[in-house]
Amino acid sequence: MSELYPLKFKAIFKDKIWGGQKIKTVLNKDFGDLPNCGETWEISGVKGNISVVNEGPFKGENLQNLLKKYKDELVGISVYNKFGDEFPLLVKFIDANDDLSVQVHPNDELAMKRHKSFGKTEMWYIFQADEDATLNSGFNRPLTKEQYQEYFDKGELMDILNIEKVKNDDVYFLPAGRVHYIGKGCLLAEIQQTSDVTYRMYDFDRTDDAGNKRELHTAESLEAIDFSFYKNYRTEYEDKENEIIDLVSCEYFTTNKLYYNTPVVRDHSALDSFVIYVCMEGSLTLEFDNGIVDMQKGEGVLVPASISKLTLSPKGEFKLLESYIA
Repeated sequence: MSELYPLKFKAIFKDKIWGGQKIKTVLNKDFGDLPNCGETWEISGVKGNISVVNEGPFKGENLQNLLKKYKDELVGISVYNKFGDEFPLLVKFIDANDDLSVQVHPNDELAMKRHKSFGKTEMWYIFQADEDATLNSGFNRPLTKEQYQEYFDKGELMDILNIEKVKNDDVYFLPAGRVHYIGKGCLLAEIQQTSDVTYRMYDFDRTDDAGNKRELHTAESLEAIDFSFYKNYRTEYEDKENEIIDLVSCEYFTTNKLYYNTPVVRDHSALDSFVIYVCMEGSLTLEFDNGIVDMQKGEGVLVPASISKLTLSPKGEFKLLESYIA
């Protein structure tokens, strides 16, 4: 029987120019002496930001070392064959106290060529949105590369962006190449490929405490942008209680929503993958062959591939994101 168990990790807190206080006030995470917290990386295999186990027999061990030791027991045979000793997903919470930069991420091919990195396809689940919160996903009209360049050169980039008002529980899928930014007032969970490559296109002309503007990546971004236009960029779904709700399914990850007020057994024996749970509301216990793990709002748990069956028992009710590689 495997020694592995559902793993919780220490949050990695990131001070950002646009960050706020909701990581502390809404998610109850103490980010210490930082003036603000824009991001908390919950499960990360990004070099220089490797997650460290927070409790249980592996407390103090990092995800990279566990992956090297347990290999497919931790992530699944097909996942390990594809990614080796690199954990393929990154899970974050993001608190936008101000607008983030308008940006784009490269696809796998471009990221590998330029950075020896994976590309960055991601999804957002809006945890909490202020009344006037907005975000950008994609363009608001069909554009050619030349038309885009014309707007950009005239300083009219904002005129062609699809900017939407958002509310709690909204979901957005952002394939690599889609122009986007998270607007002021959004607290969200992000599931993404393991990559930290971002091209800034516009940063609202803001400066840091020393009066310096952040670097822009105008030429790099132009090659990365997907100019496809869609009438609807929001992921439509029906929020049904006590059912598995499909949110996103792509080659990089599948994410479901579980909204339950009664225990549910999740049998992952047909999956050849780890499973990540992120608790969006409420609290619960994860019961598996060797024990029980408690989980509450704002926590993420990595369930090893060697654990095929779990019982999720709510303490009242819960909302969970469930992600894996299909």
